[in-house]
Amino acid sequence: MEPFDIIAKTLFGFEQILADELHELGVKDIEILTRAVKYSGDQALLYKSNLHLRTAIKILKPIASFNVNNTEMLYQKVQSIDWDEYFSTSQTFAIDGITSGEIFTHSQFVALKSKDAIVDQFRAKFGVRPSVDIENPDVRINVHIYDTTCTVSLDSSGKSLGKRGYKLHQVKAPLSEVLAAGIILLTGWDKKNNFIDAMCGSGTFPIEAALIARNIAPGSFRSFTFENWNDFDPALWSKLKREAKRNITPFPGKIQAFDIDRHAIDTSRENAERAGVGSYITFENIDFFKSNPEIENGIVIMNPPYGERLEDRDDIIPLYQEIGNHLKQAYNGYDAWILSGNLDAIKFIGLKPSRKIPLFNGPIDCRLNKFELYRGSKKAAKQEDY
Repeated sequence: MEPFDIIAKTLFGFEQILADELHELGVKDIEILTRAVKYSGDQALLYKSNLHLRTAIKILKPIASFNVNNTEMLYQKVQSIDWDEYFSTSQTFAIDGITSGEIFTHSQFVALKSKDAIVDQFRAKFGVRPSVDIENPDVRINVHIYDTTCTVSLDSSGKSLGKRGYKLHQVKAPLSEVLAAGIILLTGWDKKNNFIDAMCGSGTFPIEAALIARNIAPGSFRSFTFENWNDFDPALWSKLKREAKRNITPFPGKIQAFDIDRHAIDTSRENAERAGVGSYITFENIDFFKSNPEIENGIVIMNPPYGERLEDRDDIIPLYQEIGNHLKQAYNGYDAWILSGNLDAIKFIGLKPSRKIPLFNGPIDCRLNKFELYRGSKKAAKQEDY
Protein backbone atom coordinates (compact mmCIF):
# COMPACT_ATOMS: atom_id res chain seq x y z
CA MET A 1 0.00 0.00 0.00
CA GLU A 2 1.27 3.47 -0.92
CA PRO A 3 2.02 5.84 1.99
CA PHE A 4 -0.70 8.40 2.69
CA ASP A 5 -0.90 11.68 4.58
CA ILE A 6 -1.80 11.63 8.26
CA ILE A 7 -2.71 14.63 10.41
CA ALA A 8 -2.41 14.45 14.20
CA LYS A 9 -4.29 17.21 15.98
CA THR A 10 -3.04 18.50 19.31
CA LEU A 11 -3.37 21.34 21.83
CA PHE A 12 -1.85 24.79 21.39
CA GLY A 13 1.78 24.70 22.53
CA PHE A 14 2.22 20.93 22.15
CA GLU A 15 3.10 20.83 18.44
CA GLN A 16 6.84 20.27 18.98
CA ILE A 17 6.29 17.68 21.72
CA LEU A 18 3.97 15.76 19.40
CA ALA A 19 6.60 15.96 16.65
CA ASP A 20 9.15 14.55 19.13
CA GLU A 21 6.79 11.67 19.95
CA LEU A 22 6.47 10.92 16.23
CA HIS A 23 10.27 10.94 15.86
CA GLU A 24 10.37 8.23 18.55
CA LEU A 25 7.95 6.19 16.42
CA GLY A 26 10.43 6.48 13.54
CA VAL A 27 8.62 9.20 11.54
CA LYS A 28 10.92 11.54 9.61
CA ASP A 29 8.91 13.74 7.24
CA ILE A 30 7.10 15.85 9.84
CA GLU A 31 5.48 19.21 9.10
CA ILE A 32 4.44 21.25 12.14
CA LEU A 33 1.13 23.10 11.70
CA THR A 34 -1.00 25.15 14.12
CA ARG A 35 -2.38 22.74 16.75
CA ALA A 36 -1.49 19.85 14.43
CA VAL A 37 1.35 17.87 12.88
CA LYS A 38 1.31 16.42 9.35
CA TYR A 39 3.29 13.37 8.25
CA SER A 40 2.97 10.37 5.95
CA GLY A 41 2.78 6.68 6.72
CA ASP A 42 1.01 3.40 6.27
CA GLN A 43 -1.80 1.59 8.04
CA ALA A 44 0.51 0.37 10.80
CA LEU A 45 1.64 3.93 11.57
CA LEU A 46 -1.97 5.15 11.64
CA TYR A 47 -2.80 2.45 14.20
CA LYS A 48 0.38 3.12 16.21
CA SER A 49 -0.37 6.85 16.26
CA ASN A 50 -3.66 6.18 18.02
CA LEU A 51 -2.12 3.62 20.35
CA HIS A 52 1.06 5.44 21.39
CA LEU A 53 0.78 9.23 21.01
CA ARG A 54 0.23 10.93 24.37
CA THR A 55 -0.21 14.51 23.15
CA ALA A 56 -2.45 13.91 20.11
CA ILE A 57 -6.20 14.58 20.28
CA LYS A 58 -7.23 13.07 16.94
CA ILE A 59 -5.55 11.15 14.12
CA LEU A 60 -7.05 12.11 10.76
CA LYS A 61 -6.62 10.46 7.34
CA PRO A 62 -7.34 13.03 4.58
CA ILE A 63 -9.20 11.47 1.62
CA ALA A 64 -10.01 14.54 -0.49
CA SER A 65 -9.08 18.20 -0.83
CA PHE A 66 -10.68 20.82 -3.07
CA ASN A 67 -11.65 24.48 -3.36
CA VAL A 68 -15.18 25.58 -2.48
CA ASN A 69 -16.68 29.03 -2.95
CA ASN A 70 -20.26 28.42 -1.83
CA THR A 71 -22.49 25.85 -0.15
CA GLU A 72 -23.70 24.29 -3.40
CA MET A 73 -20.11 23.66 -4.49
CA LEU A 74 -19.40 22.12 -1.06
CA TYR A 75 -22.39 19.77 -1.50
CA GLN A 76 -21.28 18.73 -5.01
CA LYS A 77 -17.62 18.17 -4.06
CA VAL A 78 -18.45 16.11 -0.97
CA GLN A 79 -20.94 14.07 -3.01
CA SER A 80 -18.27 13.35 -5.63
CA ILE A 81 -16.38 11.19 -3.09
CA ASP A 82 -17.22 7.49 -3.42
CA TRP A 83 -18.53 7.03 0.12
CA ASP A 84 -19.44 3.35 -0.04
CA GLU A 85 -15.70 2.72 -0.38
CA TYR A 86 -15.41 3.80 3.26
CA PHE A 87 -18.61 2.60 4.98
CA SER A 88 -21.96 0.96 4.35
CA THR A 89 -25.63 1.81 4.82
CA SER A 90 -25.75 -0.47 7.86
CA GLN A 91 -23.18 1.68 9.69
CA THR A 92 -23.79 4.95 11.53
CA PHE A 93 -21.73 8.08 10.91
CA ALA A 94 -21.19 11.61 12.19
CA ILE A 95 -19.52 14.71 10.77
CA ASP A 96 -17.37 17.29 12.54
CA GLY A 97 -17.37 20.61 10.66
CA ILE A 98 -14.54 23.08 11.27
CA THR A 99 -14.44 26.45 9.53
CA SER A 100 -12.10 29.42 9.34
CA GLY A 101 -12.68 32.20 6.82
CA GLU A 102 -15.23 34.70 5.53
CA ILE A 103 -17.35 32.49 3.24
CA PHE A 104 -18.03 29.54 5.57
CA THR A 105 -18.60 30.87 9.07
CA HIS A 106 -20.85 28.23 10.66
CA SER A 107 -19.25 24.84 11.31
CA GLN A 108 -22.60 23.18 12.08
CA PHE A 109 -24.03 24.28 8.72
CA VAL A 110 -20.97 22.84 6.93
CA ALA A 111 -21.49 19.54 8.79
CA LEU A 112 -25.20 19.51 7.87
CA LYS A 113 -24.57 20.25 4.18
CA SER A 114 -21.88 17.55 4.04
CA LYS A 115 -24.22 15.07 5.72
CA ASP A 116 -26.92 15.80 3.12
CA ALA A 117 -24.45 15.16 0.30
CA ILE A 118 -23.43 11.79 1.75
CA VAL A 119 -26.92 10.45 2.53
CA ASP A 120 -28.25 11.62 -0.83
CA GLN A 121 -25.48 9.67 -2.58
CA PHE A 122 -26.27 6.48 -0.64
CA ARG A 123 -30.01 6.88 -1.25
CA ALA A 124 -29.46 7.36 -5.01
CA LYS A 125 -27.17 4.30 -5.20
CA PHE A 126 -28.88 1.84 -2.86
CA GLY A 127 -32.34 3.22 -2.09
CA VAL A 128 -31.48 3.46 1.63
CA ARG A 129 -29.29 5.76 3.65
CA PRO A 130 -27.03 5.27 6.69
CA SER A 131 -28.12 6.77 10.01
CA VAL A 132 -26.41 9.57 11.88
CA ASP A 133 -25.18 8.92 15.43
CA ILE A 134 -23.60 11.99 17.00
CA GLU A 135 -22.46 10.31 20.22
CA ASN A 136 -21.00 6.97 19.19
CA PRO A 137 -20.84 6.59 15.38
CA ASP A 138 -19.20 3.69 13.57
CA VAL A 139 -17.49 6.18 11.24
CA ARG A 140 -16.57 9.80 12.00
CA ILE A 141 -15.78 12.26 9.20
CA ASN A 142 -13.93 15.56 9.54
CA VAL A 143 -14.72 18.41 7.11
CA HIS A 144 -12.25 21.27 7.55
CA ILE A 145 -12.57 24.50 5.56
CA TYR A 146 -9.83 27.11 5.73
CA ASP A 147 -10.79 30.12 3.61
CA THR A 148 -11.85 28.29 0.40
CA THR A 149 -9.79 25.10 0.84
CA CYS A 150 -11.81 22.13 2.03
CA THR A 151 -10.15 18.98 3.36
CA VAL A 152 -12.29 15.92 4.02
CA SER A 153 -10.76 13.34 6.35
CA LEU A 154 -11.66 10.10 8.05
CA ASP A 155 -11.30 10.44 11.81
CA SER A 156 -9.49 7.26 12.83
CA SER A 157 -9.76 7.96 16.56
CA GLY A 158 -13.45 8.60 17.19
CA LYS A 159 -13.64 10.03 20.69
CA SER A 160 -10.81 12.39 21.60
CA LEU A 161 -7.58 10.55 22.40
CA GLY A 162 -7.72 12.44 25.69
CA LYS A 163 -10.53 10.06 26.64
CA ARG A 164 -8.10 7.28 27.59
CA GLY A 165 -10.78 5.13 29.21
CA TYR A 166 -9.37 4.76 32.73
CA LYS A 167 -11.33 7.65 34.31
CA LEU A 168 -14.83 6.39 35.05
CA HIS A 169 -15.16 8.92 37.87
CA GLN A 170 -13.69 12.37 38.27
CA VAL A 171 -13.90 15.38 40.55
CA LYS A 172 -14.92 18.90 39.60
CA ALA A 173 -12.83 20.71 36.92
CA PRO A 174 -10.83 17.64 35.82
CA LEU A 175 -7.64 18.05 33.81
CA SER A 176 -7.55 16.42 30.38
CA GLU A 177 -5.21 13.47 29.98
CA VAL A 178 -3.57 15.03 26.89
CA LEU A 179 -2.89 18.29 28.73
CA ALA A 180 -1.44 16.44 31.73
CA ALA A 181 0.79 14.20 29.59
CA GLY A 182 2.03 17.15 27.55
CA ILE A 183 2.90 19.15 30.66
CA ILE A 184 4.83 16.19 32.12
CA LEU A 185 6.79 15.85 28.85
CA LEU A 186 7.44 19.62 28.87
CA THR A 187 8.99 19.37 32.34
CA GLY A 188 11.64 16.98 31.02
CA TRP A 189 11.08 14.64 34.00
CA ASP A 190 13.74 11.93 33.84
CA LYS A 191 11.46 9.16 35.25
CA LYS A 192 14.00 8.67 38.06
CA ASN A 193 13.62 11.65 40.39
CA ASN A 194 10.65 11.93 42.72
CA PHE A 195 7.39 13.10 41.11
CA ILE A 196 4.78 14.82 43.28
CA ASP A 197 1.33 16.10 42.36
CA ALA A 198 0.48 18.37 45.28
CA MET A 199 -3.24 18.79 44.48
CA CYS A 200 -4.10 15.66 42.52
CA GLY A 201 -7.88 15.96 41.98
CA SER A 202 -8.88 12.97 39.81
CA GLY A 203 -5.27 11.77 39.63
CA THR A 204 -4.57 12.69 36.01
CA PHE A 205 -1.00 13.95 36.55
CA PRO A 206 0.28 10.99 38.61
CA ILE A 207 -1.48 8.41 36.40
CA GLU A 208 -0.08 9.93 33.19
CA ALA A 209 3.36 10.13 34.85
CA ALA A 210 3.19 6.43 35.71
CA LEU A 211 2.09 5.53 32.17
CA ILE A 212 5.05 7.51 30.80
CA ALA A 213 7.49 6.01 33.30
CA ARG A 214 6.41 2.44 32.49
CA ASN A 215 6.10 3.10 28.73
CA ILE A 216 2.46 1.96 28.77
CA ALA A 217 0.68 2.93 25.54
CA PRO A 218 -2.06 5.46 26.41
CA GLY A 219 -4.44 3.94 23.86
CA SER A 220 -4.36 0.52 25.56
CA PHE A 221 -7.62 1.07 27.44
CA ARG A 222 -10.05 1.90 24.61
CA SER A 223 -11.26 1.24 21.07
CA PHE A 224 -11.01 3.42 17.93
CA THR A 225 -13.24 4.07 14.94
CA PHE A 226 -10.62 2.75 12.49
CA GLU A 227 -11.65 -0.67 13.81
CA ASN A 228 -14.95 -0.15 11.92
CA TRP A 229 -13.35 0.80 8.59
CA ASN A 230 -13.74 -1.43 5.53
CA ASP A 231 -9.96 -1.94 5.30
CA PHE A 232 -9.41 -2.68 9.01
CA ASP A 233 -6.67 -5.28 9.54
CA PRO A 234 -7.39 -7.08 12.84
CA ALA A 235 -4.23 -9.22 12.64
CA LEU A 236 -2.01 -6.13 12.28
CA TRP A 237 -3.84 -4.38 15.14
CA SER A 238 -3.42 -7.38 17.46
CA LYS A 239 0.29 -7.58 16.57
CA LEU A 240 0.84 -3.88 17.40
CA LYS A 241 -0.95 -4.22 20.75
CA ARG A 242 1.16 -7.27 21.65
CA GLU A 243 4.33 -5.33 20.80
CA ALA A 244 3.18 -2.44 23.00
CA LYS A 245 2.69 -4.81 25.94
CA ARG A 246 6.15 -6.31 25.46
CA ASN A 247 7.69 -2.83 25.58
CA ILE A 248 6.33 -1.98 29.05
CA THR A 249 9.30 -1.30 31.35
CA PRO A 250 9.86 -1.48 35.13
CA PHE A 251 9.79 1.75 37.13
CA PRO A 252 11.92 1.97 40.28
CA GLY A 253 11.07 5.62 41.04
CA LYS A 254 8.45 7.18 43.28
CA ILE A 255 5.25 9.02 42.35
CA GLN A 256 3.25 10.72 45.10
CA ALA A 257 -0.18 12.35 44.93
CA PHE A 258 -1.67 14.57 47.62
CA ASP A 259 -5.12 16.03 48.05
CA ILE A 260 -6.98 17.50 51.01
CA ASP A 261 -10.24 15.96 49.73
CA ARG A 262 -10.73 12.30 50.73
CA HIS A 263 -13.18 11.76 47.85
CA ALA A 264 -10.55 13.02 45.37
CA ILE A 265 -7.98 10.56 46.75
CA ASP A 266 -10.44 7.65 46.55
CA THR A 267 -11.36 8.63 42.97
CA SER A 268 -7.69 8.95 41.97
CA ARG A 269 -6.83 5.58 43.46
CA GLU A 270 -9.69 3.88 41.56
CA ASN A 271 -8.63 5.53 38.30
CA ALA A 272 -5.01 4.46 38.83
CA GLU A 273 -6.06 0.84 39.44
CA ARG A 274 -8.04 0.85 36.17
CA ALA A 275 -4.96 2.19 34.37
CA GLY A 276 -2.86 -0.63 35.85
CA VAL A 277 -0.52 1.73 37.71
CA GLY A 278 -2.04 1.80 41.20
CA SER A 279 0.98 0.10 42.77
CA TYR A 280 3.34 2.78 41.39
CA ILE A 281 1.62 5.77 43.01
CA THR A 282 1.35 6.66 46.70
CA PHE A 283 -1.91 8.54 47.32
CA GLU A 284 -2.12 10.57 50.52
CA ASN A 285 -5.11 12.44 51.93
CA ILE A 286 -3.16 15.41 53.23
CA ASP A 287 -3.19 19.18 52.89
CA PHE A 288 -0.42 20.41 50.59
CA PHE A 289 0.44 23.06 53.19
CA LYS A 290 1.25 20.27 55.68
CA SER A 291 3.19 18.17 53.18
CA ASN A 292 6.92 17.61 53.48
CA PRO A 293 8.57 15.38 50.83
CA GLU A 294 10.59 12.47 52.21
CA ILE A 295 12.89 12.35 49.20
CA GLU A 296 15.24 15.18 48.23
CA ASN A 297 15.12 16.43 44.64
CA GLY A 298 12.42 15.88 42.07
CA ILE A 299 9.56 17.80 40.56
CA VAL A 300 6.37 18.99 42.19
CA ILE A 301 3.50 19.82 39.88
CA MET A 302 0.16 21.42 40.61
CA ASN A 303 -2.95 22.87 39.03
CA PRO A 304 -4.35 25.10 41.82
CA PRO A 305 -7.78 26.77 41.66
CA TYR A 306 -8.01 29.73 39.28
CA GLY A 307 -10.63 31.65 41.29
CA GLU A 308 -13.15 31.73 38.45
CA ARG A 309 -16.13 31.74 40.79
CA LEU A 310 -17.00 35.14 42.22
CA GLU A 311 -17.04 33.85 45.81
CA ASP A 312 -13.44 32.56 45.48
CA ARG A 313 -11.82 35.72 44.15
CA ASP A 314 -10.99 37.33 47.49
CA ASP A 315 -9.18 34.17 48.63
CA ILE A 316 -7.20 33.42 45.49
CA ILE A 317 -4.20 35.77 45.93
CA PRO A 318 -3.59 34.72 49.57
CA LEU A 319 -3.80 31.07 48.40
CA TYR A 320 -1.06 31.62 45.80
CA GLN A 321 1.07 33.48 48.37
CA GLU A 322 0.74 30.51 50.72
CA ILE A 323 1.66 28.09 47.92
CA GLY A 324 4.87 30.05 47.26
CA ASN A 325 5.75 30.23 50.94
CA HIS A 326 5.30 26.49 51.49
CA LEU A 327 7.29 25.61 48.38
CA LYS A 328 10.19 27.73 49.66
CA GLN A 329 10.00 26.18 53.13
CA ALA A 330 9.44 22.48 52.34
CA TYR A 331 10.49 21.78 48.75
CA ASN A 332 14.12 22.87 48.56
CA GLY A 333 15.90 21.07 45.73
CA TYR A 334 12.71 20.60 43.71
CA ASP A 335 11.52 22.15 40.47
CA ALA A 336 7.94 23.36 40.90
CA TRP A 337 5.68 23.49 37.83
CA ILE A 338 2.43 25.37 38.33
CA LEU A 339 -0.37 25.59 35.76
CA SER A 340 -2.75 28.48 36.36
CA GLY A 341 -5.47 30.25 34.45
CA ASN A 342 -5.27 33.23 36.81
CA LEU A 343 -2.44 35.23 35.28
CA ASP A 344 -2.55 37.84 38.05
CA ALA A 345 -2.63 35.46 41.01
CA ILE A 346 0.35 33.40 39.81
CA LYS A 347 2.52 36.53 40.13
CA PHE A 348 1.99 36.30 43.91
CA ILE A 349 3.84 32.97 44.21
CA GLY A 350 6.76 35.15 45.30
CA LEU A 351 9.35 33.35 43.19
CA LYS A 352 10.81 34.31 39.84
CA PRO A 353 9.83 31.76 37.16
CA SER A 354 12.66 30.37 35.06
CA ARG A 355 10.16 29.43 32.32
CA LYS A 356 6.71 30.65 31.32
CA ILE A 357 4.86 28.51 28.78
CA PRO A 358 1.50 29.66 27.36
CA LEU A 359 -1.09 26.86 27.24
CA PHE A 360 -4.86 26.47 27.25
CA ASN A 361 -6.88 24.41 29.73
CA GLY A 362 -10.01 24.06 27.63
CA PRO A 363 -10.89 27.65 26.68
CA ILE A 364 -8.90 29.16 29.57
CA ASP A 365 -5.69 31.00 28.72
CA CYS A 366 -3.09 29.59 31.13
CA ARG A 367 0.59 29.76 31.99
CA LEU A 368 2.77 26.87 32.99
CA ASN A 369 5.45 28.41 35.17
CA LYS A 370 8.61 26.69 36.34
CA PHE A 371 10.11 27.71 39.68
CA GLU A 372 13.54 26.36 40.66
CA LEU A 373 13.68 25.84 44.43
CA TYR A 374 17.34 25.91 45.36
CA ARG A 375 18.79 24.71 48.64
CA GLY A 376 19.90 27.84 50.40
CA SER A 377 20.60 30.72 48.06
CA LYS A 378 20.64 30.55 44.28
CA LYS A 379 24.21 31.81 44.33
CA ALA A 380 25.31 28.98 46.66
CA ALA A 381 23.53 26.42 44.49
CA LYS A 382 25.38 27.62 41.41
CA GLN A 383 28.72 27.40 43.29
CA GLU A 384 27.92 23.81 44.33
CA ASP A 385 27.11 22.87 40.75
CA TYR A 386 30.43 24.27 39.61
